[in-house]
Amino acid sequence: MPGTTESIQRRVKFDFEIEFSNGGGIQGQDFRLDIEGDDISDAALADYIVKDMRLLMVGTVRILRKQVFLEKHKRAKPAVGAVASGFVDLSHTIESGMVTYKGIPGPRIEDFLTREDSRKHYAPGTEFHIASISMVANTGTYLDTPFHRFAGAGDLADLALARSANIEAVVVRAVGARAVTADHFSSIDVRGKAVLVQTGWDRHWRTDAYFIDSPYLTADAARYLIDHGAAIVGIDSLNIDDTRDKTRPVHSLLLKAEIQIVEHLCNLESLPDTRLRFFAVPVKVRGMGTFPVRAFAIVGP
Repeated sequence: MPGTTESIQRRVKFDFEIEFSNGGGIQGQDFRLDIEGDDISDAALADYIVKDMRLLMVGTVRILRKQVFLEKHKRAKPAVGAVASGFVDLSHTIESGMVTYKGIPGPRIEDFLTREDSRKHYAPGTEFHIASISMVANTGTYLDTPFHRFAGAGDLADLALARSANIEAVVVRAVGARAVTADHFSSIDVRGKAVLVQTGWDRHWRTDAYFIDSPYLTADAARYLIDHGAAIVGIDSLNIDDTRDKTRPVHSLLLKAEIQIVEHLCNLESLPDTRLRFFAVPVKVRGMGTFPVRAFAIVGP
């Protein structure tokens, strides 16, 4: 009925980009939020995002593609609370020369065909750019398949999409812990889920600190995740294993159980604990066990 509270309820849809004063940044796409009144300012949205995600050392916040529209509120009480839905990027940007893991060379990104050189192949005003990248598979945010650890096991080409895309996810908060043990998971239902372990170590990305005393899972944590049916396991740290242990027990246990691993995630602090779908799909390559992914989560309404 015209004029009722329900008919004038509004929501806002927007993207955002955040740059941190100490380097790095995060992005979000297609976020949706209940609002009161006819509009909400970019400044208010920026303040909300920073407070809701509990972000520190924020430099610049940009609100992009903001659109206010009529729609019934998803909450019983319309208010600025938690993000209702949206995409959250969980991947580091791959840049030429960057170091993901000490001892592994950084990628080389070069022009194969420049825009200028392409012009002679096309009609006036038409040009293209083709780039070339040379890199080790363990670069940026990447996914490990069983072939990474075991000869003859499933490789990237064997990976079923259902094992790395559109998986219900949970975030396990382990900030401040160096060794993430089975106890961190004991109160969480991990069966059939992507288990994303937030250590907060991604704050050190592209610094020397990232390579020193990084958090990891213990062997008992890996056994717990296997026994309780986890679908895929990710961490926002240098390695899911303790790098001092050359046997790599967590890789060995999880990959033998055909549980894929995603390392070097980021932005997990931006996610709620539940109501998530996780995606980390690599390129379909035969004879390789690891490859970078565009990892992201969709936060459900």
